[in-house]
Amino acid sequence: MYKLMSELFPLNRSLSGNGNRETLRILKAIVPNLKVFETEVGYQAYDWRVPEEWNISEAYIESSDGRRIAQFSENNLHVVGYSIPVDKFVSKDELLDHLYFSDALPNAIPYVTSYYAKNWGFCISKRAFDELGEGPFRVFIDSEFKDRAMGGSLSFGEIFFEGQSKQEVIFSTYICHPSMANNELSGPVISIALARFLSHKKMHYSYRFLFLPETIGALIFLHKNLSALRSNCIAGVVLTCLGDNGSFSYIPSRLGNNYSDRMMRQTFKKRNEAFQQYSWLERGSDERQFCSPGVDLPFCSITRSKYGTYPEYHTSLDDMNFVSPEALEGSFDLLKNFIFEIESNRVPKAKVYGEPHLSPRGLYPTVSSVDNFSHKAQDLLNALSFMDGNHTLEDIGNACGLAPQSLMEIIRLLILEDLIEI
Repeated sequence: MYKLMSELFPLNRSLSGNGNRETLRILKAIVPNLKVFETEVGYQAYDWRVPEEWNISEAYIESSDGRRIAQFSENNLHVVGYSIPVDKFVSKDELLDHLYFSDALPNAIPYVTSYYAKNWGFCISKRAFDELGEGPFRVFIDSEFKDRAMGGSLSFGEIFFEGQSKQEVIFSTYICHPSMANNELSGPVISIALARFLSHKKMHYSYRFLFLPETIGALIFLHKNLSALRSNCIAGVVLTCLGDNGSFSYIPSRLGNNYSDRMMRQTFKKRNEAFQQYSWLERGSDERQFCSPGVDLPFCSITRSKYGTYPEYHTSLDDMNFVSPEALEGSFDLLKNFIFEIESNRVPKAKVYGEPHLSPRGLYPTVSSVDNFSHKAQDLLNALSFMDGNHTLEDIGNACGLAPQSLMEIIRLLILEDLIEI
């Protein structure tokens, strides 16, 4: 995973463009059934519209003595994302209107974007700013935009493994940030490692891996697939910021107690793993889309140091030295345990409305009286009353006071009579 991250690190990713496609090409070489989809510029996904595709070749600021500052070819964070093409001379005052740096981190290049408004700009360290000089300055950005007529599109990747059940678990991560190791690349490299692991397994549930531009990518996927997701998705996790050496952080769903929430907390508990639980009000990744009102898919989000809480976040200091192979391996192991927890805690769902008629199936006395009341039938009906697609076997056993062996006998009978799916 660390080696793959090193390969992907130099690529200039954004909401769209060739850097995203190259990233997906490299991931596809590892798991060949990764499918790449292109969504045309202008596609309307709920309240959002796909912007023009953006690509960039080179950019720099040139001082009056010929020095090149903030050169894109040296670090792709030097250019504000989605900058328009520019080639002109500007005064220092005008340059300052388009220049970004951090007083708090004098050696860091900040990450800045302007996706949905035409603008241009450069990002430099405070130390470089202090040595800038007086100008005038040549500003040069060789970028291009492709609209729908020019074939512009937004790319995303998807891997799907069909299990014995059509019910599925989704892992979602994003591919829209340039060279930042923890914030950007830890999610994709762990996702592809999990996908490669599952490609050699026969699982009960189906598994889907999404590689999306953040926000707009999730909305596109939901817009195209929401009906099927509502029927089939039993759990989902957003993966990001999983490569640093901090302890784990967990951001719950909006309601805080869906199947993913419970299984993630259970995974931490069984691993005896310390973690920081945040509030839904502290969300910030694509759980915002998957858990939004009307969508309400069973998603949570998992990180190590949570986005926005560490100084290196969204700066050039989030580099290959900020992450470690050991942290990536620990995150991979946690998520593998999460998969095993879900596989062993299946969620049965009734296939009939109301109570099923048990007596024709030989599961209830044909003559009903106080004297021949069937505790076995009542246990079956009690268990079935919790089989709504939201309760695990462990949940049902605890709610009904049933020992595991007794519950499994009930499950066997209900499957035999085609009364549940699991």
